[in-house]
Amino acid sequence: MNLLTFEPLRQMIVKEFTQSFRDPKMRRLLIIAPIIQILIFGYVINTDVKEIPTAVYDLDNSVRSRELVAQFAGSRYFDVTQYITTEQQALKLLDQSTVQAVLRINHGFEEAINGGRKAMLQVILDGTDSNATSIVVGYAAGIAGRYNQQIGKSVSGARVNLEERAWFNSNLESRNFFMPGVVALILMMSSMTMSSMAIVREKEIGTIEQIIVTPITRLEFILGKMIPFAAIGFLNALVVTVVSILWFHVPFRGSVLVLFVGVLLFLCSTLGIGLLVSTVSHTQQQAMMSAFFFNNPFMLLSGFVFPISNMPIGIQWLTYLNPLRYFLIILRGVFLKGVGFGILWPQFLGLALLAVFILWISVQRFHKTAG
Repeated sequence: MNLLTFEPLRQMIVKEFTQSFRDPKMRRLLIIAPIIQILIFGYVINTDVKEIPTAVYDLDNSVRSRELVAQFAGSRYFDVTQYITTEQQALKLLDQSTVQAVLRINHGFEEAINGGRKAMLQVILDGTDSNATSIVVGYAAGIAGRYNQQIGKSVSGARVNLEERAWFNSNLESRNFFMPGVVALILMMSSMTMSSMAIVREKEIGTIEQIIVTPITRLEFILGKMIPFAAIGFLNALVVTVVSILWFHVPFRGSVLVLFVGVLLFLCSTLGIGLLVSTVSHTQQQAMMSAFFFNNPFMLLSGFVFPISNMPIGIQWLTYLNPLRYFLIILRGVFLKGVGFGILWPQFLGLALLAVFILWISVQRFHKTAG
């Protein structure tokens, strides 16, 4: 019988306070966890957009076009990393998120400037992150404006017209960027919370000893706990995806199969973390607090709100241990870009490795707890 359900309210409040501060593990969790979280907040909260990976598609290849490219490369906002020669290369780089912007300069650019006419510059942007894209457009317009002032001193009437084009999210609607992330957050919080209670509940109600003496193996026990929660997670994923598409009109351009393979691997990771938390927790309160401790850092280190490229290098490496990082790329790739396994295989591989590793630790930890 769960005493937290049937005890009088006063006794429950006294018991919870006493238990929280009497347990050394809980005291460390209550004191150290907020410090760690505030440090993470301090490092990763940075909405500035700078050093944007940029590809140059220069069809004119003239002195004037190279001058303009140098203006972009010399700024602190654009980092020219690629020089390409075909539109297919531009599409591939944007699909893979290798670059966020492509500068396209057409034939006749120098001739138009020297002739005192308007020359066209096109900036093709990855519009999946609408907020960042809007900022990048402003940066590009500023650089083009300064270049106009320079050429205006030598050639009367010459001007560069900037034409921006956002791929994948042409209207730059922030909802299209954030909703796939909301889907991931809902799955993470619900699955981790449910599974974090699975084993500790057995301890609290006193049935864990009965399970230990049964012939069930450790792996069977963990899978038996995980599979029902995975089924619930798939149902949640289906519901929130349908709501996102039909109610909020978020575009879905990819494959349902790719989406649900990603959901499966992500659930294996988050459920494994929840079960690991459950094996090391002694009370449901501890399990809930521990699961909550994982949720905030995972969200902050995923790229959901703050670009990973703006974080310190050490923190960027730390994000590779975060399953939410990989799942967000999969979701936005499937929803907005319509890409499949050929593009997203590094994310699937990262999720699969994390899932196997986390579940292995959970199985080993349950053995230690049972023993």
